[in-house]
Amino acid sequence: MERRRFVLLVAQTWVMGVVGTFALRSATASQEPGMTEDRIRVYSVTAGGYIEVERMLLSEDAWRQRLTPEQYRILREEGTERAFTGALLDNKEQGVYRCAGCGNDLYLSEHKYDSGSGWPSFYQAVAPENVSTRVDRRLFMARNELLCSRCDGHLGHVFADGPPPTGQRHCINSGALTFQPL
Repeated sequence: MERRRFVLLVAQTWVMGVVGTFALRSATASQEPGMTEDRIRVYSVTAGGYIEVERMLLSEDAWRQRLTPEQYRILREEGTERAFTGALLDNKEQGVYRCAGCGNDLYLSEHKYDSGSGWPSFYQAVAPENVSTRVDRRLFMARNELLCSRCDGHLGHVFADGPPPTGQRHCINSGALTFQPL
């Protein structure tokens, strides 16, 4: 009887988390077609400094039209690609990794390293303002989820087992990124 009660509690908690996530996204989505008028400050590799950009909070229909099915699954539904399958895992070119949803600069190739995890890994973002985090309690554990600060797209997770100088491992889905050679 106790096991059944525990399983029901876990299932209810999971459902509430999923419903809460979609409710939060719906509440923050723009009421008008297109983007909100909110502006944020992010670092631009091309500009070589900080710029102000509009936050990109589109309706779910607009995101579906803008993204491939795999990008939508990862960025908007918080999906994860299978380990060792991402197109950018073994990329060794010099350049910048951008959000596939909005084009926000996220990571530089010089901060990428082989963590052996099966996903592209970086020890830091282009700038702290370009990514944000929130606690992810799915899969019966608490992890720090990484999001694009411009469009709130799910990128992956950050762990405290990375190399110096930060000790962080930003474990990112290739499907959440595009790559621009420099």
